[in-house]
Amino acid sequence: MFKECLKYDIIPFIIDEQHKLYYYRGLKEYGTEKDYLLDTCRSAQDAYESFIKYFFPE
Repeated sequence: MFKECLKYDIIPFIIDEQHKLYYYRGLKEYGTEKDYLLDTCRSAQDAYESFIKYFFPE
């Protein structure tokens, strides 16, 4: 998934310990509530983007 995000110019994300349980819940509840998973992935994207900005400031 990481490579596909890069391929399509989408900020990749890594599910770390902080996001893991929310990610599992999002997968479990995806059939009835898609926002759990989407919000978790967006939060992980925000964290990854902050790492990028820290290590590669413009």
